[in-house]
Amino acid sequence: MMKNRFLSLLLIGAVSLPLSACQDVAPPEKTEKTERKITLDLRNPKVEISTQFEEMTRAYERENPHVNIRVHTVGGAMDDLADLKAEMATGTGPDIFTNSGYENAKLWRNYLEDLSGEPWINQAYKESLTPVTLDGKIYGMPVNLEGYGFIYNKDLFKQAGITEQPATLSELTAAAEKLQNAGITPFATGYYEDWKLGDHLMNVAFAQQKDTDAFIRNLNNGTEKISTNQTFKDLLALLDLTIKYGNDNPLSTDYTMEVNLFTSEKAAIIQQGNWIQPMIDQASPDMNIGFMPIPINDRPLKEALVVSVPNYWAVNKQSIPEKKKEAKKFLNWMVLSEQGKRFMTEEFKFIPAFKNIKTDDIGPLAEETLRNYKDGNTVPSNWFHFPVEIREEFGAATQLYVGKQLNRNQLLNEYQKSWERFSKE
Repeated sequence: MMKNRFLSLLLIGAVSLPLSACQDVAPPEKTEKTERKITLDLRNPKVEISTQFEEMTRAYERENPHVNIRVHTVGGAMDDLADLKAEMATGTGPDIFTNSGYENAKLWRNYLEDLSGEPWINQAYKESLTPVTLDGKIYGMPVNLEGYGFIYNKDLFKQAGITEQPATLSELTAAAEKLQNAGITPFATGYYEDWKLGDHLMNVAFAQQKDTDAFIRNLNNGTEKISTNQTFKDLLALLDLTIKYGNDNPLSTDYTMEVNLFTSEKAAIIQQGNWIQPMIDQASPDMNIGFMPIPINDRPLKEALVVSVPNYWAVNKQSIPEKKKEAKKFLNWMVLSEQGKRFMTEEFKFIPAFKNIKTDDIGPLAEETLRNYKDGNTVPSNWFHFPVEIREEFGAATQLYVGKQLNRNQLLNEYQKSWERFSKE
């Protein structure tokens, strides 16, 4: 027995000797699992918060070192979706992008990942999800709530002797005359941007219809026409007013130039929304500003701020599974983490579309928008119900009118022809 035991010990020693020698030369590799590096490409349409958005993604990367987020910011004239369509067609599209819902959700459905099971859905205002709900499934996360109208400089109004907020087109005309007489340009008109004309301004005429949904249905079946509709004629009267009392060269004045005119107090009124609050805060943090609806006639029966969800974050269905998984995690982080919530309110000045995000410091424009929203003094955006891509034609035709290449009747006829053509496609 002693002999066998001695031999066993010898064999063990013989085997362990070379193993020990190997360990001294090259220690075994660690078996801890490391997460695979993932790069996400994100298309951000909010040029006014480009810096703040980059900062938010860096904060996320610090918490998730295996993730790198490349942000491509577009906006204004660049945001025509042409680049996105080209990238998607070649399979090089971003992992996260935005979609406006309704008709565009149907058009882009093959690129929209189903987000129905994501945790943020329990916090979203239920009505905010309608535009991206198809067959009971949810395909986008609300970016925010936004309101737009005329933003005005209260101090310049006071300087010009304007004591009350204009509620009708006649009152707005009188205010413009007072501002001009005081040496102040009444309107900042950045009509280089076709979306201001084809989306936001056109929406006002649709919103002023007695029954907007019925009006759109009647346009589609041919029983109504834009060319003979009084409200659209009223809209062009307002447009004429802004051109007459606006800055020089409106067709070469872009988004940034227009906002600069307003923040430098060279113009008193700008047609924009609460999304420009960060730009105002950066250029003129103590500016005394307010919101007012856009009056297009002297019958303010339905004058109110336009409030809606302008866009939805979408995950590219064509991306590889690992990227889709990380993209969904990032969207949840934006809504559910303390860091994400802070960026949304304090840095972006967003009006959150989520119940769990408090709105203590979102700026005067957002606060006024939210107050109108809660009071029911709002109308929705209707361009989401327009035929896809018609807004670009509306905007381009209106630019021709601003440049005096079309008269009023010709422009109204162009609107009508565009609707007839696109609604049949």
